[in-house]
Amino acid sequence: MEKELHQAAIKGSVPALLELLKQDPQILTQTSSESDTPLHIASILGHSAFANELLNRSPELAARLNLQGSTPLHLAAAKGCVEIVKSLVLVNPDLGLVWDRDGLTPLHLAVIKGRVRVVAEWARVRPEATRVLTQGGDTGFHLCVKHHRLEVLKVLVECNGKDDDFVNWRDSDGNTVLHVAVARKQLEVISYLLDNTKIEVNAQNSNGFTALDVLSHSTRDLRGSDIKESLQIAGAPTIINKAPSVMFDRDTVQVSTTMQPMMSKRRSLRQLVFKPKKKEVDWLGRKRNSLMIVASLIATVAFQAAINPPGGAWPSDYLKDANGNPVDKPHRAGQSVMADTEHRHYGQFMIFNTLAFLSSLSIILLLVSGLPIKRRRWMWVQMVIMWIAMTALTGTYFMGLIFITPEQHRRGYLYHVTGVSVFIWMSMMAIVFLGNVLRAIIYLLRKYGCMKQKPTDDSLYEDYDDL
Repeated sequence: MEKELHQAAIKGSVPALLELLKQDPQILTQTSSESDTPLHIASILGHSAFANELLNRSPELAARLNLQGSTPLHLAAAKGCVEIVKSLVLVNPDLGLVWDRDGLTPLHLAVIKGRVRVVAEWARVRPEATRVLTQGGDTGFHLCVKHHRLEVLKVLVECNGKDDDFVNWRDSDGNTVLHVAVARKQLEVISYLLDNTKIEVNAQNSNGFTALDVLSHSTRDLRGSDIKESLQIAGAPTIINKAPSVMFDRDTVQVSTTMQPMMSKRRSLRQLVFKPKKKEVDWLGRKRNSLMIVASLIATVAFQAAINPPGGAWPSDYLKDANGNPVDKPHRAGQSVMADTEHRHYGQFMIFNTLAFLSSLSIILLLVSGLPIKRRRWMWVQMVIMWIAMTALTGTYFMGLIFITPEQHRRGYLYHVTGVSVFIWMSMMAIVFLGNVLRAIIYLLRKYGCMKQKPTDDSLYEDYDDL
């Protein structure tokens, strides 16, 4: 009968529930502990009539927890079932203060899921429930920002916006909701908080950083400029004296500092004059991605050219003439026409095409092999292979163009323009190749002491110190 009761809860069938209660009036009290009760099922599926009947028959079901530590109110709030939320709160108003195993109350789940109607009803009936913190120390304001719920934030501000202490509440890391919003660059949220609450724009977190300090060390973009302007209009200082290193993850905002004093004027010059270098691994990563894309494209083109050469293939066999005698130039269906009619050009075509195909496959193999080839010298080797592949593909194109052009047009204007264009392209490839070879030679000469090293930033600092 317990299985039938769960099936009735899934369907939301009140007649089926009444029939089961006639057969066993105690069936609602016999469900196993820590499992989903019929009220849990009805709450998550939105069967309000079924849930009301259960509450009328057995109100204690409202306080039962499932394996996740959730009450039926947690599930109804997360799903946005306003009618069931009203019924559950009416039966037991204290359910809105219960934490589940994740440290969240039903209202917190409604905020995270963006259930505006549920939060609005809660704020109207039990406004004190909107002030309960998560076990991690977050307010509903923090959850709204972390989960991008501006409309829910507006409801909470209307309920608690006049309480300066609560609006400026700090989480476990000492961050106010403004710190979190600035870290995530939520311009709309920041503008709303500054215009509609008494948020402290210069409040400091546990590391002593204001919202503007956090913004100053995030990625610069147009949105960041607008946020900075809004903060300064609201009273943030125009000069920033701190240098925090800000790190954010998806669910928390942690602000830490790696401030180090400037030990000498040499250190000051380094920080004021020279911009920090970008990480080499990022440059190499972008180069590897570009090489993979280009190599895959060249391999695809070369493969198609090999199985479908210029002129196509013979449609049928031609081995004997009409009298049954062997012909001078026999061929079979599917064989290349170019191989029979332009034997020399076909050989050149296949040499270039095979070279392009194997070179591109070599690059792909190196990139996916897992070998430690992340240094610049290995990237230079791959660039040379790419140069070979592109040069060979250009030769393939030119040989195919010669074959498909009729003999009488091979001296025409367009033909010569094409030939000159290909020659210019090949010259450019040669210049690039020679430039890279020259760079490699200079690198080796400097490495083994045969050439003077390039001046570094440190040598400039030494000259400054001498002054």
